[in-house]
Amino acid sequence: MTNQDTEQNRRKTMMNLMHEDLARAQMSARLGEAQQLRRGRQQVALRRMSRKAEQAARQARLALARAM
Repeated sequence: MTNQDTEQNRRKTMMNLMHEDLARAQMSARLGEAQQLRRGRQQVALRRMSRKAEQAARQARLALARAM
């Protein structure tokens, strides 16, 4: 193998490593975005359940007040 071949192999290896690093960074960013979306959906669902629970409590208090 000549010096030129060795240098080309090093360049190819470096390019491959850079592409792998970029792919890892992109995957990490996508996973982070997915987690944020999941958390947002969970918060919306929790707020909805909380409102339903508050409404049920109001209805129960009103029914109790009417029964007295």
